[in-house]
Amino acid sequence: AGGGAEGGEGSAAGGQNMVEPAVDADIVKELEGMGFGHNRAVRAVYHSGGGGAEAAVQWLMDHEGDADIDAPLLVTQASEDAASKLTPEERKRKAAELIKAAKEKREREERELAAHRERERIRAGKELLAAKKKEDEGAMKRMVEQRQREKEEEARAKEKIRKQLEEDRRERRKKLGLPEELTEEEKAREAEKAAAAEREAEEAKRKIFGHVKPVTVLERLRSNLVAMKKTHATDEERWRTAAATLAKYIGNVCNAPGEEKFRTIKTTNAAFQTRVAAAAGGVDFLELCGFARTPTPEGEVLVLPGNKVNAEVLTGAVNLLVDMQQNPFFGAL
Repeated sequence: AGGGAEGGEGSAAGGQNMVEPAVDADIVKELEGMGFGHNRAVRAVYHSGGGGAEAAVQWLMDHEGDADIDAPLLVTQASEDAASKLTPEERKRKAAELIKAAKEKREREERELAAHRERERIRAGKELLAAKKKEDEGAMKRMVEQRQREKEEEARAKEKIRKQLEEDRRERRKKLGLPEELTEEEKAREAEKAAAAEREAEEAKRKIFGHVKPVTVLERLRSNLVAMKKTHATDEERWRTAAATLAKYIGNVCNAPGEEKFRTIKTTNAAFQTRVAAAAGGVDFLELCGFARTPTPEGEVLVLPGNKVNAEVLTGAVNLLVDMQQNPFFGAL
């Protein structure tokens, strides 16, 4: 039986003869010229349905890992005889079916591989996030513990200094012939000194933090002007007129914040409608500065309440308006 297989012919169970299938010899030779073994070439041409060298090579690529890819291909004589009776159209259809089946198998395997890779990516991402979360929690815990230790050390140091100061005070009073403990009057003076020191510390904080520029509001004001300039990019006169008018309105308030007439703008005024309201974002700019729409019997007005006047915001707004008019690169970056 072994000799028959090596010679391309043998016997199968049931007395059926096994033969190497008849395939296109030219394609087999072409594949062999590419470096593929004879048995591989025969299998590729047979299973690709005679679809040509390209289809055969694709079949070889798809079945590279098959265990029997280098074994001789033997089919029954009966099946070979049946195949030889196929018409050219039937052979072509069979070849197309085999190519289609191989393509669908390859696409299915590629989808499965892509799904597997995506699952692995998600799993790795979750593990990375979990590890990062654990590390962050550990770092936070260590930081809290470190701060607690620092507070405890600071408290111990302060207590040590307090005791030393108390001991020194007692010693001084003893040398002066005074009672070691403070009198009620002395205690009151000490309490007043401590309160004064606390008030001074609070005042210092207020001075430091009470003059921080409202960056967020100024950023919004600048964004408003940038948008206005871009909206009227082809009508420079419109945004320049709006900027100059807004600067005048707000500049008047800066110069005389107590004057109510400067903090009230009639929106029905024809000049206001033409110079400010007609520009995109003109009214919004005033509202960002603190002006609020207020209905009156004579019509709607914009009012800036006296308790809402923020000198730094208004000054920053004027500076932005001036920069908008004088800086050709305003809003370009």
